[in-house]
Amino acid sequence: MTQTQPAPACSLPCSILLLAGGRGSRMGGQDKGLVAWRGQPLIAHVQAVVRPLSDDLIISCNRNAERYRAYADRLVEDGQKDFPGPLAGVLAGLATARHPWLLVLACDAPQIDAALIQALLDARGNDTRPVMVQQAGQWQPMFSLIPTALLGDLRQAWDNGERSLLRALAAHGLRPLPCAADDPRLSNFNTPELLSEAGPKPLA
Repeated sequence: MTQTQPAPACSLPCSILLLAGGRGSRMGGQDKGLVAWRGQPLIAHVQAVVRPLSDDLIISCNRNAERYRAYADRLVEDGQKDFPGPLAGVLAGLATARHPWLLVLACDAPQIDAALIQALLDARGNDTRPVMVQQAGQWQPMFSLIPTALLGDLRQAWDNGERSLLRALAAHGLRPLPCAADDPRLSNFNTPELLSEAGPKPLA
């Protein structure tokens, strides 16, 4: 596993959005971000990595706002009820972000590290194409970097019926950040079985 290396805050001129607004259907309806792993909520593990990297940390949540508030500078919720999907959370995050770029991460990927975040930022070009992790050829929209200038276009796509974050971003020429199929930093613990398989942290 790649060792986490703290990155200077000045090298990360972006807002950060942690998506925790899902239905949690594969968790039996539990709020995924608040499910415990290694003694802490999943959201706490992700927040601990990204907190030093931005002065604009946003969490998208549709319930339990009082519990999420301690982990973010601001909270947003979907403009529509009934858990319409991650694109809705991203639209809310883009609308409130204070920086020109918004880093989007899932709340159930607790092994993310600062080196991967820096790699996403380094993959930006001079235009407004979004960046997304591509794991063994498969796009991973829950690890994305999106210019806030795309908010209007993405809202239009939503109004036209688009609900897929991947398709909405792919329309703007995605830049890939290639990662290996077995990169542990991209592991999503979105079922009780996966949390159990991850097991306790080995003793030092």
